Amino acid sequence: MKLGVIADDFTGATDIAGFLVEYGISTVQINGVPAPEFNVPAEAYVISLKSRSCAVEQAVEQARRSLDWLRGMKCDRFYFKYCSTFDSTEKGNIGPVADAMLESLESECTVVCPALPVNGRTVYKGYLFVHDQLLNESGMKDHPLNPMKDAKIARLLAAQTEGSVAEVHAEVVDQGTAAVRHRILNCLQAVYRYIVLDTLKDEHLAVIAEAVKDMPLLTGGSGLALGLSRLQNKGALEIAEAKRQGRPSGGKTVILSGSCSEATRKQVAAYRRGAPSLQLDGDRCLEDKGYVEELFQWAAERSGEGTAPMLYSTTDRIRGDARKIGAAIEEVFGRLAARLAEGVVKNFIVAGGETSGRVVQSLGVRAFWIGPQVSPGVPWVKSVGGEAAFILKSGNFGDEDFFARAQGFYGEEEQQQQG
Repeated sequence: MKLGVIADDFTGATDIAGFLVEYGISTVQINGVPAPEFNVPAEAYVISLKSRSCAVEQAVEQARRSLDWLRGMKCDRFYFKYCSTFDSTEKGNIGPVADAMLESLESECTVVCPALPVNGRTVYKGYLFVHDQLLNESGMKDHPLNPMKDAKIARLLAAQTEGSVAEVHAEVVDQGTAAVRHRILNCLQAVYRYIVLDTLKDEHLAVIAEAVKDMPLLTGGSGLALGLSRLQNKGALEIAEAKRQGRPSGGKTVILSGSCSEATRKQVAAYRRGAPSLQLDGDRCLEDKGYVEELFQWAAERSGEGTAPMLYSTTDRIRGDARKIGAAIEEVFGRLAARLAEGVVKNFIVAGGETSGRVVQSLGVRAFWIGPQVSPGVPWVKSVGGEAAFILKSGNFGDEDFFARAQGFYGEEEQQQQG
């Protein structure tokens, strides 16, 4: 298998790439549609787009161009990766992008598997759960950009595509690979375009991965890719080598948190109790041209002295025009990261997909080697041809002590190498 992945945001890309590397598949992540001449040998390529909340036409166009590049790299399996909480608007962009990829690959049907049980994302009877809550009763119901008001994946997807949607429930998955394959074949014969798969545990991922491994296109969160990776049966030496090029090498660190998810809010609150922290002012991000330099001075004075400084816009509510203020905050984070990268900071721990995308774009990083995971779905990554290392964390991922733990991780890796 040579796998080509198209992800709809930056942290989603590192999420799935981290699981691939964890099971020994050497992986390069490319930021944005790759240039035609870009060519780095790897077993898997993950293209991270910023297409979750953009115009549908733009998301589709980027996906088509990315797919063309992946086919040129001789990939023979393809994966459309979206968030495990199915982040989307009423009309997209998951459905339209999946439609376009199916059309380009001349394929009739694919599966829909957002579940990631290790992080509490499961699907039962077609309903998506976040731990023990329905999606629309979890913190995602109040997401400032993509509030999720329904947990029934078939209904969410049906509003975004003209293709029909079927379901495979847990009792079928419990019967094993042959039963899942039989059900998928029946759905294909009934001209269903999308098949939503119940997934309650890692064992279900293994069954589903075996059942769908030969389909040209798969769609889902990173959980299904985890199942596919396990099928490769890589050895310990291959796994170690796959992680090696993405390992961080120490140096000064800064934390930039733009996510407003419930998990990140808890992480920010926990970290603030014992570390230097500064909350961004949304109004000043909109209006004050000198604000970035002020933030830079604050962070530079506190970097390299024990616990890394944290700058954050994380909040439970954005007052005023959320999209306008959010865009201004992203711009400030990007410009700040560029200043800090000028010899001050080497490692960036970034929370939130939109913020992560802006940071790496501002630093001009086009591709990463994927390294070892700090938490499930959250690896360290290192720029191809450079020394800067990053964590690009999905807002929903990680335990409350994530920011503190991540800083000790590169030291641990260095000790392992020296040993």
